[in-house]
Amino acid sequence: MTTLLVIAKEPRPGRVKTRLTPPFTPEQAAALAEASLADTLDVVARTPARRRVLVLEGTPGPWLPPGFEVVRQCAGGLDERLAAAFAGCEGPALLIGMDTPQVTPELLTVDFADCDAYFGPAEDGGFWALGLAEPDPARLRGVPMSTPRTGAAQRARLSGLRVRELPPLRDVDTASDAELVARAAPDGRFAAQLTRLAGVSR
Repeated sequence: MTTLLVIAKEPRPGRVKTRLTPPFTPEQAAALAEASLADTLDVVARTPARRRVLVLEGTPGPWLPPGFEVVRQCAGGLDERLAAAFAGCEGPALLIGMDTPQVTPELLTVDFADCDAYFGPAEDGGFWALGLAEPDPARLRGVPMSTPRTGAAQRARLSGLRVRELPPLRDVDTASDAELVARAAPDGRFAAQLTRLAGVSR
């Protein structure tokens, strides 16, 4: 079975979702980040997996469900941190972030029987999921992160592999993103938190 990796930051005010500020305060942005992370971890917990690993910058909180190993992120740029996450795996692994609370167990239930990699593009030009049948950190090191061409650059690193494409998803970066993602997953914690904050601002 597959190892599921979630790379995330502890949802602390001023450290996460800074592009949501404004219109939200740092505390509100952190509350939205925590809801997004909790939704993501809940989905991963409900997805069949050999291991479930949270690769975390910071300290676990009450939002962490049982059944997860927690690994501290290494130093370095995001490419190095993603590479290190894969380096800690034996056998197939699928990595996602904490910014797509609309993800589902069906999207994360992958089968490497006849492919070498999975790639999930993000609508902002990045990527929300990367799966490798043989976790090779070199496939990630040196990829420029947080640019409009990050997804294309990472996809190019998969050349020579049999790749299955996952559907594009929207990351939560801006307030507009938050509204669209909440509509895509109206029953989650993220949508409920956004509704609460909208009520506070009225």
